[in-house]
Amino acid sequence: MSEFDDAQKALKNLGKQILDSLREGEFPTLELPDRTTGNIVFDKTKGQFVLGDSRITRDSKNIKHIKSFSQLMWVAAFAKKLLSAQRTSSLRDLYYSSEGEGINFSSQSESDRIVADLESLTGMAREDFGIFPEEHSSIYGRVTMEYTVPGYEGREVDLTISPDGLPVGPALMTAEPLETEAELILALESGGMFSRLIETRAWEKFNAVLVQLGGQPPRSTRRLMKRLHETLGLPLYIFTDGDPWGLHIARVIICGSASSAHIRGLTIPEAHWIGVTASDIVNYDLSTESMTDADMKRLDELKRDVRYADSKWQAYIDDFKDLRKKAEQQAFSRHGMDYVVDVYLPDKIA
Repeated sequence: MSEFDDAQKALKNLGKQILDSLREGEFPTLELPDRTTGNIVFDKTKGQFVLGDSRITRDSKNIKHIKSFSQLMWVAAFAKKLLSAQRTSSLRDLYYSSEGEGINFSSQSESDRIVADLESLTGMAREDFGIFPEEHSSIYGRVTMEYTVPGYEGREVDLTISPDGLPVGPALMTAEPLETEAELILALESGGMFSRLIETRAWEKFNAVLVQLGGQPPRSTRRLMKRLHETLGLPLYIFTDGDPWGLHIARVIICGSASSAHIRGLTIPEAHWIGVTASDIVNYDLSTESMTDADMKRLDELKRDVRYADSKWQAYIDDFKDLRKKAEQQAFSRHGMDYVVDVYLPDKIA
């Protein structure tokens, strides 16, 4: 059974549960996993955040629950419309659609939270219902994918077709990887570095599929990387800025985030962070900026984060705290435009 079929079945079961209660003359109630901080735990075996056993109830006869209960029903109905019409929607589009139908969300943050409620209730990701964040990631490399979206079923696309890379949208995220000549995935924090590695044909040199993360990547990009990693057997290397924010981009790809603790299938525990580390800043004599108070505070937060409990990650943090300097990926350009391709990446990927 496909993810599309699973999503339709999940919504049908939810609707049946509501109707059965009404037919029996009862107020419908829903029980879903508790996503509050107290019920989010780090599973050391899985190496990611998961939800504990606590659950919450949405009771339609409770005046305090009526609004969120109704909002959840509307989001489920919206998802059903998307699946029935074989369409997709962004989270932003969902929010504005709610306004058009008189649904009272105070902000997109509230509608995003209700979408997460639907995920928790059904155990499925919003992408399975055709609901995606705005695109800001791209991909480029020698991989052939086959589209599955309506109107394009069976069409194949070579991910080197555009010199700008292809945006990671709903069609590409749900496409099936068919074959590749690549040997690894190289995920890059910035668009500038992504373009540089295409222009210099570094993707050929390293036989790599390049992924532009665009900062902290959306879940659709993380799912696509995981699919390529698992389906094609490609190892994943993550190249970010040398600061606490770049460090955390890598750790979220590897271990996941607390906000996605209710979703399975996003983490890539085997992925490698290749820098920029604090020692890289010193060893490659990079241009730097001083850490700000916000950077130092963030390092302290990461130091206490259970995802960084391993001695290797603690050492990365300590090195940055001692150095009190940070460097962007582009800092290698002080040694020449292609230095990162000719020297740094071969050192790190070898």
